[in-house]
Amino acid sequence: MSNKKNSSIQEGSYDSVIETVQEILQKGIDNGASDIHLEPTRDGLTFRFRIDGLLYLQQKFPKELMPMIISRLKVMAELDIAERRLPQDGNISFYDNHRNQEINIRVSTIPVIYGEKIVLRILNPGGLLKTLPEIGFNAENLLRYAAMLKHTWGMILVTGPAGSGKSTTIYSTIHHINSPEKNIITVEDPIECRLDNVNQIQVNLKAGLTFATALRAVLRQDPNIIMVGEIRDAETAEIAVRAALTGHLVFTTLHTGDAPRAVSRLLDMGIPPYLVNSSLVGVLSQRLLRLNCPHCREAYTPQPAEISLYHEVCGDGETPVFYRGAGCQFCSGRGYLKRTAIHELMSFDESMQELIQKTHSSQLIRKHALSQGMKPLIQDGMERAAKGDSTLSDVIKETYNSNYQDRRS
Repeated sequence: MSNKKNSSIQEGSYDSVIETVQEILQKGIDNGASDIHLEPTRDGLTFRFRIDGLLYLQQKFPKELMPMIISRLKVMAELDIAERRLPQDGNISFYDNHRNQEINIRVSTIPVIYGEKIVLRILNPGGLLKTLPEIGFNAENLLRYAAMLKHTWGMILVTGPAGSGKSTTIYSTIHHINSPEKNIITVEDPIECRLDNVNQIQVNLKAGLTFATALRAVLRQDPNIIMVGEIRDAETAEIAVRAALTGHLVFTTLHTGDAPRAVSRLLDMGIPPYLVNSSLVGVLSQRLLRLNCPHCREAYTPQPAEISLYHEVCGDGETPVFYRGAGCQFCSGRGYLKRTAIHELMSFDESMQELIQKTHSSQLIRKHALSQGMKPLIQDGMERAAKGDSTLSDVIKETYNSNYQDRRS
């Protein structure tokens, strides 16, 4: 944000706390922030925007305004303003005046040393629904993934750490295959995007509606397609696997570093290898990669070690011209504008099923998947960098520790 914009927020905060909070939320949405952090300090309240994966400091409010701003947000989220000792969670339905649409904002509070910290997750429906090509698939993975979606039963796993775009991929996939002839039911916590012609169930732990109990009930609702927001325990994993084996197409997510580790996680949860082999259609692992700003992109020379790693991953051909953003008004001087997903997609053939029957080792599963043509995350990312879409340093930061060392071993 410019100094002029920052000063306008500060002035507005003295005139009206309600107006100030409104401006914070609107500016977060306008700047493409995924999260807004409000953090109490010794002498005031700071707020930061998470944009394209990184946090950027925006403004600091005087200490006397801090309780009023926090109370206003808690009122909007229907939280207990008197409770300051325990974490609370809620939701704000915010009307985006610039786009004329409702935006759902997830609110999380937690007590810290100088007061209460609040994190606001902006659940922008426009950012969660994309066409499959818009997600970032390379041509080969797009064809393979589209082929998996033609299955009428089985399970497709989408994996990656928190903030890797799994929800966007799942929602976009459901939107892609949605039709009036299909009964689609989801079990989510929380529901991040409302979909037409889809029956969405919100998990309610206080009422006893867990993923497992909801999923059992869903199986009695004559579903064609089931989406489980996340597999968090062995009970949910077992029900999801058995649902996939009884004529349902099941989509779900796991927090794992790469595709082979998802298989190992299911096995470690106690799912028998024969059930894993019989149910899994494919595993898609992904990360989000920052894109160079197209308005200020310029050629540059990466570090020698980065170029050496590029050739180790992509081959010893000619070194391409690499690009990075210099920083301009369009990207607020960051050099990056928006993000895209990079992927590795693991499918299952008879030889893979035989291997899984024998071992839980993610390294052995990875080696076999690579021998069968799976392109690792780091290679997909580096090929994007070679096209000028991002920088080698960003690709390495997002992918190197996740799977490359397994690949080298």
